[in-house]
Amino acid sequence: MKKIAVFTGTRAEYGLLYWLLKDIQAHRSLELQLLVSAMHLSPEFGMTYKQIQSDGFKITEKIEMLLSSDSAVGTVKSMGLGVIGFADALNRMKPDLLIILGDRFEALAAAQAAMILRIPIAHIHGGEITEGAYDDAIRHAITKLSLLHFTSTDAHRNRVIQLGEHPNRVFNVGAVGLDHLQRTELMSINNLSTSLNFNLDKPYFLVTYHPVTAAFEPAKESFLNLLQALEQFPRHQIILTYPNADDGGREIIPLLEEYAAKSPERVLAIPSLGQKRYLSAVKHAQAVVGNSSSGIIEVPSFKVPTINIGERQRGRMAAKSVISCPPTTTAIFKALNSSLKMIFLM
Repeated sequence: MKKIAVFTGTRAEYGLLYWLLKDIQAHRSLELQLLVSAMHLSPEFGMTYKQIQSDGFKITEKIEMLLSSDSAVGTVKSMGLGVIGFADALNRMKPDLLIILGDRFEALAAAQAAMILRIPIAHIHGGEITEGAYDDAIRHAITKLSLLHFTSTDAHRNRVIQLGEHPNRVFNVGAVGLDHLQRTELMSINNLSTSLNFNLDKPYFLVTYHPVTAAFEPAKESFLNLLQALEQFPRHQIILTYPNADDGGREIIPLLEEYAAKSPERVLAIPSLGQKRYLSAVKHAQAVVGNSSSGIIEVPSFKVPTINIGERQRGRMAAKSVISCPPTTTAIFKALNSSLKMIFLM
């Protein structure tokens, strides 16, 4: 039995990895090991490790690493704690391969530990560009620490090869999260409402805004501009999911909680939807709004428009259904208006 370890530190990457985890788990010649850390273990971000367990996976190791901090220094210290924890965990697990998806600082800490321990790394979603976040540099760094590479497009494969990786170890497999389109039975709008305990009886926007970490885009000011733009669509309901744990993210949380509390029948604030509810919410939404990579990678396949705000995803390849705009109230309002006029041809 080959031991295949998979790292996950956030709700987002876990959702993308779900069907890969299921396939590894079902394979007769493979033993799945799950290395779970960071936001999954934080009450502040929904304790989403419980969702992993309820999905039928056994967590091999849990590594606490997040400081309750909202600064760059706190992020760096969290990475240091992660490296220490991952060193011990991986030494106990002794996997034959470690799979890492994406570009998060938690993932970089895991990759550093694995590389020094001489554990081969398979990296998913390398070669992409997000110029507005330090994730961009982290993604390329993980590429250089990895042995195998699984990219989402030929352009991204070519970029990984340009970084010096051997072509025989770089494979264009598409975006793994899109497996949900064919393999996950999504919820009806009524079942989604029941699951959320929130009556979705009007058209709604699904909103997620993360801090921008490699460009000047103040998180609080930009998020308040977004809320002001949403106020100009009083006939639409809003589902607001929490930001991630990057520095600057925690100052957004009280703002969205306060906004939801003022209009409890119109606005739902929730730390994490979980992948099935999230994709079901995407399916029925009028538009997906914010600056999450999901709005560019997964959402267009649902024929739902995306309002991509600000600099965070600058440089990504995007479908025609993605409307990019500056983080100003006027620009976001105009983009939302444009999205409501979109017609998708089947």
